[in-house]
Amino acid sequence: MFGPIRGPWPDMNWKGWWGDNPPYHVPVFILTHHARSPIEMEGNTTFHFVTCGISEALDRARDAAGSMDVRIGGGANTIQQYLHAGLIDEMHFAISPVLLGSGERLFEGVDLRTSRYKCVQHVASEEAFHVVLRREVK
Repeated sequence: MFGPIRGPWPDMNWKGWWGDNPPYHVPVFILTHHARSPIEMEGNTTFHFVTCGISEALDRARDAAGSMDVRIGGGANTIQQYLHAGLIDEMHFAISPVLLGSGERLFEGVDLRTSRYKCVQHVASEEAFHVVLRREVK
């Protein structure tokens, strides 16, 4: 969501890889182990850096969103943490036939069936195959 940096921030002046006007146009809460002051960008995007874990980031995102949806993005490990905690209601995947290398396994250690996720939509286009998984409510 912000950049490919793992570990301490090497340059506190760097403002992410999206340029001056990132595509989000909403507050973005970045999970990190390394504190950093918020960065205000053009187009209403503010990057907030959260060091207290996924629950804190989600609480802050819900507060900022009010009655609107909260979207979770990031790497495989981030998504796995939210899935294991049962905090994702719906997932939308856009799968494009491009080989990028070995990468990280998104569903490593996650059993979607026992987590009550079902495929509720799948649509193919020329550019991607879209799949929507939704968690069933008990």
